[in-house]
Amino acid sequence: MTKYGEIVREAARLLDAFRPAQQSVESFLETAAVRLQEKCNALHRKFVLDVVSGCAEHQKLLDVVVDAFYDHDDRCLLKADRSQFSVICYIAVFLLDDIGMERFSNIVRSLDVAKMHKFLSFFFNVTNLSTWILGSWSNIYDAAYVEANWIIPLLRWCPKIKALLDQLASGASNVGAAKKLPGKCTRPQEFTLTKPKPRPLPLPEPIPLQQKHHPVNPRIYKPPKEKQTLEEMKRKNRLKAQDDLYKANAQGFRCANPQPSERTKNVIAEITQARDSQLKFNAVFTSGMPATQRVNSLPIRLNTTAILKQGALYHRQMEEEISRIERLAEGAYEPSSFLQWQREMKEKDLQEELAKLERLRLEGKISHKEAMLAQARMAERNRQRAVFKKEETAELMREYAEKRLQEEKELRNLVQQVAGGHRNAKAARAQLQELKQRIVREVSQQNRQLLAKALEEAQAELSRKFELILQIRAIESVSPIRHKFVDVTETAGHRLLDEMSLAELWERLARLQEAQQQEQQGKRERILEERQRREELLLEHLDNITLHKEAVRQATARRQEEEAARPAGQQLVLKDERVAALQRRLEEKEQEIQRRKQKERDRDTRRLHSAKTDLPNSSLRKQTSEEQEWQEMERSVARLVQLRETKTNTRH
Repeated sequence: MTKYGEIVREAARLLDAFRPAQQSVESFLETAAVRLQEKCNALHRKFVLDVVSGCAEHQKLLDVVVDAFYDHDDRCLLKADRSQFSVICYIAVFLLDDIGMERFSNIVRSLDVAKMHKFLSFFFNVTNLSTWILGSWSNIYDAAYVEANWIIPLLRWCPKIKALLDQLASGASNVGAAKKLPGKCTRPQEFTLTKPKPRPLPLPEPIPLQQKHHPVNPRIYKPPKEKQTLEEMKRKNRLKAQDDLYKANAQGFRCANPQPSERTKNVIAEITQARDSQLKFNAVFTSGMPATQRVNSLPIRLNTTAILKQGALYHRQMEEEISRIERLAEGAYEPSSFLQWQREMKEKDLQEELAKLERLRLEGKISHKEAMLAQARMAERNRQRAVFKKEETAELMREYAEKRLQEEKELRNLVQQVAGGHRNAKAARAQLQELKQRIVREVSQQNRQLLAKALEEAQAELSRKFELILQIRAIESVSPIRHKFVDVTETAGHRLLDEMSLAELWERLARLQEAQQQEQQGKRERILEERQRREELLLEHLDNITLHKEAVRQATARRQEEEAARPAGQQLVLKDERVAALQRRLEEKEQEIQRRKQKERDRDTRRLHSAKTDLPNSSLRKQTSEEQEWQEMERSVARLVQLRETKTNTRH
């Protein structure tokens, strides 16, 4: 394999066979070297392997040129020649200085002349090399390196390449002419019927691009800084006024003593004591203690239902009592001892429950006191944190002031930059206003036409309804004859068996009413008799109820006397040891709280005393700090005025 064309084609075949995702470059080159030992000598084999290795290494660089070449003229090119173009491009970029122009010309002539002419004309175009090839390669490698090592040498070879292209063009024309000289005989061939190609899909309609909207001016939604400055000035003036008021209240007047004298205080005390002696707040006006057990002598008026219910209840109780006495007479068991034991157990359970409730109440109070102590400790910790936070806030405010000054400088620069972008705003607004007015005129004209049409239709409908109403009124104005003479003694003439006249009907109705009145009178008499019987029964029940109430009252009085003789449950609760321990613990917590409050009061008094002693120094410090604040405020106002002047100048 001594021809240059075979060397290039072999390199292109190896490049087509290389799969970077499946094998590495080194292993592929080793396999290719073994296969090329039989086809070519060592020098050609080394050249082929170097070209394949370089193409694999600089594949992105070569793809930029080859892809652009195929996009430029893809109708007359085959995809099988892509690797061949990549090899020629690599040789031209990296090996042209080494092999020289003569060998490069031989390599090019050994291949397809027309294809090489197209590719080299496209690649060695000065415009292409200087513009998009330089930009694309600069995105992959360093721009300075690309321009110094690749673009400039290629531009230097352009004159010689142009001469080579002229030779290729003349050779291609000669070859074409030589091929046209010997005419070929026309040979008939059979028709090759092929299936029609599928109908191509229509191209999608282009999507219209909307005009880019102008961003909204940020000043529309941003509050002015003048308002913030005024608020800050108000706040500082208010703080200053509060400090002045505090000083005036603390120092007092030097020309006169506003406190009253001792004699004045004594006179005021005597007058107050004399007035208080005339008042009788502790006088007792009472008619004695009310009776603990008042006998209700007024009877309770019961209705019929209540009387019957109580009568039935007392009758049932009486029967139960009689049956109980009969069972006792027959030798039944008496449950009084069991009931007494049950009552004692209930009292014991009640005492335990009361003791438990007392313990819970005391524990709740103790937990409340402990919570108060914990809250006091938490307040102390919060006070310390507040002091630290104030110091940190002062540091942050200082940093914020510095940052604010820097932002003002940046804003001033930004205003100067943005001012140049709003010069043609008036013309654009006028044009937009004119367009809107034209649209409004067209819409208003259409609306007027539609309104006129609707008005005509409404008038036609109204006239039709008016005519219809006139016709209806004319029909209603004709009054029918409604006079008819009736004879109450005659029948209707329907020839029915039960047919009768109005007079006969009235007579029968009168007889029915008389029969109904007689029936109602009989019912009234029966109701009166029933009512008398019920009254007698109620009187009997009332007598029984009175007897039972008297018996119940006596039993209640005996039970109250027994309960009064029993010891109180509260005393038993107080005897519980756990309750006493909880009460002692509660007293200790209360004493601890009192001690803490006393400490806080002592601390407040000491602080007040120290504040009074340090008042002159603090007033001096406050005065100096106020002077510094006023100076800072004046500087900020001056900066604000200067910024406003710059804005007005830029707008004009």
